[in-house]
Amino acid sequence: MTNDTRGDDRSPMVIRTPNDLISAVPYLLGFHPQSSLVAVGSGGPHGTCAMRVDLPPPGLWPVGDDPEEVAAEAIAERIAEAMARNGFPLALLVGYGPAARVTPLIDATVPALAESGVLVREVLRVEGDRFWSYLCHDPACCPAEGTRFDITTTAVAAQATLDGQVALSGRAELARTVAPIGGMSRESMRLATRRAEGRLFGWVEEALDPAVVQSRIVGDGLVFVRDLMCRVDAGGTVPTDDEVAWLGVMLTHLRVRDEAWVRVDMDRLDHHIEFWREVLRRVERGYAAAPACLLAYSAFSRGDGGLANVALERALDADPEYSMAHLLRDLISAGFPPSEARLRMTPAELAEAYGESAGPDTEREAG
Repeated sequence: MTNDTRGDDRSPMVIRTPNDLISAVPYLLGFHPQSSLVAVGSGGPHGTCAMRVDLPPPGLWPVGDDPEEVAAEAIAERIAEAMARNGFPLALLVGYGPAARVTPLIDATVPALAESGVLVREVLRVEGDRFWSYLCHDPACCPAEGTRFDITTTAVAAQATLDGQVALSGRAELARTVAPIGGMSRESMRLATRRAEGRLFGWVEEALDPAVVQSRIVGDGLVFVRDLMCRVDAGGTVPTDDEVAWLGVMLTHLRVRDEAWVRVDMDRLDHHIEFWREVLRRVERGYAAAPACLLAYSAFSRGDGGLANVALERALDADPEYSMAHLLRDLISAGFPPSEARLRMTPAELAEAYGESAGPDTEREAG
């Protein structure tokens, strides 16, 4: 089961009808969900949150007296806990898939939310181009064969398009936006990576002392990252292959990685997301964990849990034990709002935490 959340860093969407709700969900998530249960929390201190969970595959329910009920209750409790923890007084539920797979989750989630003090205002199931309401039993407005809908004609879709929001066709398409490049571009990056690794090996052969090499990596890496982040903040040009390759090598050192982390500018998240997406797609697989996590952090800080999750999948594919990836995944899975996950530390404070004296760059920023 995967979990995708999206925060509230977008224009408010006015949801008055089931059509509006179905239209809003793809823009809240960033993609059109399939085989999913989506819970939309509203009215809380953090605005609106859309949380998506996969429907458990048939035949893979946990073992228990009633396997389906056990699985449904576990997922329901997770949704209810996240909504209540973040102070959402209202929730709307939309299940995507056949009734046999959606209804057990709905039947468990509605009472779980009620027990957590969250009022459920709407509960729908969507399959194909029709929806069914679990709360309406009037055949005049909610017939047994379902109600047709067309999200392209709603005011919600029009407003989202006007705001520049995009809903991809599915989560797989979202994952492709962070997939490695191929073809001649990949071969060019392989050559650049060999040059970057050769440069580092040259340092090792020259120094013959691990401490000296580590000090040189930190010194060179910090200057390099600070320069790149200044370019990102200014909306600078796309980095060259050699810059991407050298950055990938430098980010393997946690001090350098943390410097890049602390310099993600909350006022320029779009710039940082596009930069780290570009780096992630171009670095060789062995160097993907750090840039993938930095993309995930930037995306989640903007409220884009879907992009954050597919980036974390890239990170864990490169390094299943990468601690930053597990930290971010735990925060997202627990339903923490993006504002609570942001790193509240300046570059000068980071340098102090590492026991370093503040250089001219950090002293200027601290002032």
